Amino acid sequence: MNYSEADTRVKLIDPQLKSSLWEEDYIVREYYFTDGRKLTGNKRGERLYIDYLLKYQNCNLAIIEAKRNDKNPTEGLQQAIDYALKLNVTFVFATNGIQIYQYSISKGAGDYIQDFPTPEQLFSTIYSSDEKVRKDLATIPFLLVGGMKARYYQEVAVNKTIDAIAKNQNRILLTLATGTGKTFIAFQIVYKLFTARWNIDNAPRRPKILFLADRNILADQAINTFNPLEKDLLKINGDEIRSRGGNVPTNANIFFAIYQAISEKENIGGYYKQYPADFFDLVIVDECHRGIGEGGSWKEILNYFSSAIHLGLTATPKRDDNINTYSYFGKPIYEYSLKQGINDGFLTPYKVKRIKTNIDEYLPTSEDKVISGELEERLYELNDFEKNIILPQRTELIAKTILQQIQPFDKTIIFCVNQTHALALRDAINKYKTVKDANYCVRITSDEGELGRRLLEKFQDNDKDIPTILTSSQMLTTGVDARNVRNVVLVRVINSLVEFKQIVGRGTRVFDSKDFFTIIDFTGATNLFYDDEWDGLPDQVEIESIETDTTPTSEEPDQDEEIETTEKPTIENEEGDSETIEIEKPKTAIVQLSNGRVLKVIDIEVRYVGNDGKPLTTTEFIEKLIGSLPRFYQTENELRKLWSNPESREDFLQQLAQVGFDEEQISTLQQMFAAEQMDLFDLLAHLSYQKSMVTRTVRAATAKSKIDEVITWDNAKAKEFLNFILDRYKIDGLEELKRDRLSELIKLNGLGTTKDAAQVFGNIDNLISAFYNLQTVLYKAH
Repeated sequence: MNYSEADTRVKLIDPQLKSSLWEEDYIVREYYFTDGRKLTGNKRGERLYIDYLLKYQNCNLAIIEAKRNDKNPTEGLQQAIDYALKLNVTFVFATNGIQIYQYSISKGAGDYIQDFPTPEQLFSTIYSSDEKVRKDLATIPFLLVGGMKARYYQEVAVNKTIDAIAKNQNRILLTLATGTGKTFIAFQIVYKLFTARWNIDNAPRRPKILFLADRNILADQAINTFNPLEKDLLKINGDEIRSRGGNVPTNANIFFAIYQAISEKENIGGYYKQYPADFFDLVIVDECHRGIGEGGSWKEILNYFSSAIHLGLTATPKRDDNINTYSYFGKPIYEYSLKQGINDGFLTPYKVKRIKTNIDEYLPTSEDKVISGELEERLYELNDFEKNIILPQRTELIAKTILQQIQPFDKTIIFCVNQTHALALRDAINKYKTVKDANYCVRITSDEGELGRRLLEKFQDNDKDIPTILTSSQMLTTGVDARNVRNVVLVRVINSLVEFKQIVGRGTRVFDSKDFFTIIDFTGATNLFYDDEWDGLPDQVEIESIETDTTPTSEEPDQDEEIETTEKPTIENEEGDSETIEIEKPKTAIVQLSNGRVLKVIDIEVRYVGNDGKPLTTTEFIEKLIGSLPRFYQTENELRKLWSNPESREDFLQQLAQVGFDEEQISTLQQMFAAEQMDLFDLLAHLSYQKSMVTRTVRAATAKSKIDEVITWDNAKAKEFLNFILDRYKIDGLEELKRDRLSELIKLNGLGTTKDAAQVFGNIDNLISAFYNLQTVLYKAH
């Protein structure tokens, strides 16, 4: 007897698992491990799932790919192997309930077997008896509080790290995109080590762990994540040390510090040296790409605690400007990219608005007035603005344009050239804003001190609308966990791909009803998206040892705020806040443009991110759509047929969204072709078959003239209702033609209830038939 796949599972596969001692607690059926890419309208793309996940002692051991009993058992094997690699699962079983094929990921080979292995047999194959530490750590469950659930890649990152620690790997690197929960991962690693009483001495004690950050906000956010272990936590800072008479605290197991608080300074030695060199078993370095090179931020501290295992966390894949990170830690043991996060639905997609003005270059003229500074007779380009020349009118143009491009209460971060620029842009926005609140737009830099921190906390509070807009320079590139950021605005030139990636990460966190975020680019910084290494995983190249690579990284000075070369050098206090030393720069010219100079935006190009993580140009966007359409229809008649039926049309639009063309993108497409008043059918027919487009008004008028083709009997009320639908369609478009709109249209027309309308048309079947026939007539060839 042939069974459906569902029946094959219940009647054949499940009994076989039971006979092999797989209890219900060990089996997860239809295990969904992604959320599906975010689409507009609070919708989601396709989620990935496996038929069965086999677990034992808190470890994922195998997946089962099930097929109907009349199909070849290995028909879906390749996809199952791909999923197993994503989930870091060792074994794959492919079965049709009659035959069982076992595939080993580690061996890269498989064969048919008689029965499923028992849980203990499978577990013992993966965790051998001589790997006690690895087994003990692996079997400790995650500590999940408040309904929190670990994502699949977080489980993989934790398990790979635990494996590396159990194998005594002393330098470990995890590379995961901003917003993917690196601190959560670090906490689960520490919790397992803490619970297992693991330490490098194999002594009967809990481990001593140091979590190093370079900014207070990062350290404080980490402490919040580690809160379930609060009795064993302690932050090392100046106040804590002073309260102990200048002695460092030792009465904890998990210590948090920013390196500025414990490293050497001009007037005192490093507090870290008060600890014995072997005091810590594990040192975790957050944002470790920020200065691991010779003379870098962490180097002296890590060298001192060299006997500990060092775990680096970064969002930045390897490239020239952070090569020392990889020279020190080696290749990442796990990587999870921004592209993967967006496609899995754990990060928010973005669109780019590249805005050009007629003052992106400036050539001095005699009519312009130099307010202060020295004006050179040369062409000033984007990289000169706010550094070598300041044009207040340009700042005001940008401020007004930003306000025009965002919704009034969309949370927005603007990245400026320096603190002075951030101040000027804040004032310009407040000059032209329509919201009266005094804190609508605020500057957040180190100069604001405690007030700035309080405003930043309010900005991060998703229940508060104010502040809405932040202006800053370097301070907000990392460490700002604000989930509801809708716009990231770039008004400074960015040359570092590392910095650019961090800035983009300010908008990627997922939030309810946030379908995408917008990068508004005034400087061309988004051209970095097209860098070959934008979202790639580390190159598979041989990594030199740290002893042979002593070149400081280009990022080492990039600390809490304002790295401005000779303009505004910074020093950092022990709390990790940069103190900016203002130095007069007389050569910077402030120029008032002549009254006859009209400043304006000359181009706004909208680009959407493709599945490869790179924004599509207008041409690429259209080419991608045209290339995708043949999978849905092959002829004009096929398009017309599927479009004329509300169900098949809705199904088609959902499938179109799955390949990257949802409501937002379609709306932009219509704007590109000045087709806002046209039906999307006409635009698709134009793109596919070069058909002329007609407006919805023309379509509706033609359909009205053929209303007798919709109903064959003479009923004034029925015809009036159908004409009413066409009038609504002229105004609101396709929305009025959805099947679930019919009852609402009946009410709006005054026909009463659906039952009342059915009487007008004779019966309910005639009513629905007329609604469908109307659309067939509407989309007939003109």
